[in-house]
Amino acid sequence: MAGKAVPLRHPDRKIKVVRFIARLNIGGPSIHVHLLTTGLNRNRFRSILVTGKISPQEGDMSYLFNGVSGSKPIIIRELQREISPAMDLKAFFQILRILFREEPDIVHSHTAKAGTSARIAAIVYHLLRGKHILTVHTFHGHVFEGYFSPGKSLMFICIERLLAIPTDAIVAISMTQKRDLSERFRIAPGAKIRTIPLGFDLKPFLKSHVLKGRFRSSLGVGKDTLLVGIVGRLVPVKRHELFFDAAGIFVEQHPGIQIRFVVVGDGELRKSLEGYVGQRGLSEYVIFSGWRRDLPEVYADLDILGLTSLNEGTPVSIIEAMAASTPVIATDAGGVPDLLGPPDGHPDSEGFVACRRGVLCRKEDARGFADGLSYLVEMDKGIRKALVGEARAFVEQHFSEERLLKDIETLYLELMERKHMMVPGQEHALNRSLGI
Repeated sequence: MAGKAVPLRHPDRKIKVVRFIARLNIGGPSIHVHLLTTGLNRNRFRSILVTGKISPQEGDMSYLFNGVSGSKPIIIRELQREISPAMDLKAFFQILRILFREEPDIVHSHTAKAGTSARIAAIVYHLLRGKHILTVHTFHGHVFEGYFSPGKSLMFICIERLLAIPTDAIVAISMTQKRDLSERFRIAPGAKIRTIPLGFDLKPFLKSHVLKGRFRSSLGVGKDTLLVGIVGRLVPVKRHELFFDAAGIFVEQHPGIQIRFVVVGDGELRKSLEGYVGQRGLSEYVIFSGWRRDLPEVYADLDILGLTSLNEGTPVSIIEAMAASTPVIATDAGGVPDLLGPPDGHPDSEGFVACRRGVLCRKEDARGFADGLSYLVEMDKGIRKALVGEARAFVEQHFSEERLLKDIETLYLELMERKHMMVPGQEHALNRSLGI
């Protein structure tokens, strides 16, 4: 009976999703997998999260799962940030063991390292068991530039191209990222890449104005002092040095101004960055606050949020700031232009572009960043109100938790339906794509 559809799963059985992420360090991916693990429709899906070990220099977001019944992550201690062939091999066999035990319908991986191990394990599972697990991988960013040497970056590009062949769906979190993956780096054809923006519980940020004054009080900063912040890990790709260089130029351009630049976050570069600030003579202007869980309080008191990254996916700090009505200035990295929108018609400076929802600067251009900062500081109050109002409305519409869950559930159901309708000839084609 060639051509007859093969039923692969009883329609009343819950779809089991095993989700993999390398570690629950502070950042957007951890928030993302928490929402997907705890928020999917429990009548249709059963979600299991597998994660690795946090490095000592990183902040830990595993607290998100505290008190959430039935959602405690499975920890693989060998799955960690550092590259170690022995530990990575142990982590791979742990992942494979989990697949054999759980027999999931879908493996959904997040971040590069977990994505590599989990998808290879799914291929091995298929070879040994003869059962195909649907695989989905989300690129929250990528490591193709800004992290490694050109040779090593090319190696990672080639690995991702190979892994994309048997992957059933690739998720990009912005249209810019999809273009990068399909056209610039040629990881996979556009038809295989689904654009699903991030989603968050934005309510604490939308009503953060009621918290005004708390963060400033904790820093000892008065209400008349401009407060410009940068939020994120202290790692090379975030380019905090550019933030400090721009701060130095801004202070020179505005002698006597009351301003503080606050660094919210921590990481491996903290000591060297503190030294850099001292060398630049900026110690009286810069505050290192460390990690803060009370981010709505932070954004309530920031006059401007800055971002100076070399590479990004969709920066969570920008979305949070927009929801809190905090103006944003950021470098042209990853999905940042998608967030800030098109030019707003104001004359462009050489170093920055005034966009409808913020100010966009070139990478590695400290003077342009400082000029963009001056533009925001000197902006007419009416224009500023319109800018933050449009930014707030934009993130409310496009980055809600409800929209994210709906989009992911729709993707899973489409993949399962496609699998249910698979005919014998297609199964052979699948085997060939896996190299069997």
